[in-house]
Amino acid sequence: MKRDIQAPRPPARRGLLPSPPSWAGRTFQLLVTASFITSIGNSGAVIAAAYAVIDQGGDATDVGLVAAPRTLAMVVFLLIGGAVADRVARQRVMVVANSANAASQGIFALLVLTGHPALWQMALLTAAGGTAQAFFSPASEGMVLSTVETAHAGKAFSVFRLSMNGASIGGAALGGALVAGVGPGWVLAADAAGFAVAAGLRARLDVVAAERAEPSGGILRDLREGWREFASRSWLWGIVAQFAVVNSVVSGCEAVYGPLVAREHLGGAGPWGLALAATGIGTVAGGLLMMRWRPRRMLLVGTLGVFPLALPPAALAFAPRLWVLVPVMFAAGVAIEVFAVGWMLALHQEIPAEKMSRVAAYDWFGSVAMTPLALAAAGPAAAVFGRTQALWGSAALVVLLTGAVLVLPEVRRLERRPAARPVVPAPPVAEPAA
Repeated sequence: MKRDIQAPRPPARRGLLPSPPSWAGRTFQLLVTASFITSIGNSGAVIAAAYAVIDQGGDATDVGLVAAPRTLAMVVFLLIGGAVADRVARQRVMVVANSANAASQGIFALLVLTGHPALWQMALLTAAGGTAQAFFSPASEGMVLSTVETAHAGKAFSVFRLSMNGASIGGAALGGALVAGVGPGWVLAADAAGFAVAAGLRARLDVVAAERAEPSGGILRDLREGWREFASRSWLWGIVAQFAVVNSVVSGCEAVYGPLVAREHLGGAGPWGLALAATGIGTVAGGLLMMRWRPRRMLLVGTLGVFPLALPPAALAFAPRLWVLVPVMFAAGVAIEVFAVGWMLALHQEIPAEKMSRVAAYDWFGSVAMTPLALAAAGPAAAVFGRTQALWGSAALVVLLTGAVLVLPEVRRLERRPAARPVVPAPPVAEPAA
């Protein structure tokens, strides 16, 4: 499969803003910009959706019942989305998915702004957004390396994630402040507008011809091939199984327990937004670290970075003050970014490019399969065992499962290889006329 590698560009003129590095072509810049915009909106929308339910008198169970359908829809459609993304131009899949997200968030915002949305309406709209995300996520997984030379993959991954994580800092803080100041409806409307803008930017990506997959024997055959690639690597399915639980407990803490603890002990949506922004700052710090640090055993180092994810639920169990919670969330952000960059590098080094979206679909599927159940069960678990005990249990699961993954030899021994894949340069892509 050809890759859309940008042709060398003439030296940029000096100006007020620094020019991008030579390896970051126009397509990579558009990809990063679109991700930056959607990350800002999504960070605020997570807070807005929770408080849209709380403002209607909902409790922890109601918050979970609205949040869970999004991930449930992803679980149902992810494997189909991965197969489609390896058969159809990934850029087109991403544009359609962004457009669908803009529509669902726009309707959600309209309901909140104009009346009293029913619980089932909010749940249905979050499910629609999750369905769109199920097609978007596998398609986007194979895009970053398609826009740069393989030798620059580590820097490209770090810059790409820095853009998203940097956006989450301002998005979470601004979203929390806007929810407290003008209400959740306007934050949801801003998220819808961001998705629409991102769809327009991704429509201009010059990757349609390069990303078209060769015809195969059908979607079922594609899924079987993706499963063989996935199941043949213990490091891959082991870490995905770990994150099936880790993601579910972290999501429950952030989407259900965190807003309630913030309302009772921190002062509401504004302080909770600042706490989430601290996580974003941590991920930016982690991204900057990974731009300079190239650990040889990337999966070992990355897995060690999962342990600090136990800190936020443990801190919430104490119902802490904001000055205690902020550094804890920052530390978790740094650690998870160390894992994320190592994980992306391992996938792109070990998985054939033409099967990346299908393998990514199994990765996403396993990683989020238990999240809907966890979100729906978070409220009842707090009612039965107590919220403090539920938070301590979440922290314990993160520690135990991360320790179990380190038993796998491939996780400890997998090493970074220079120039993991030969790159076939694409023909020069002409810049569009002004």
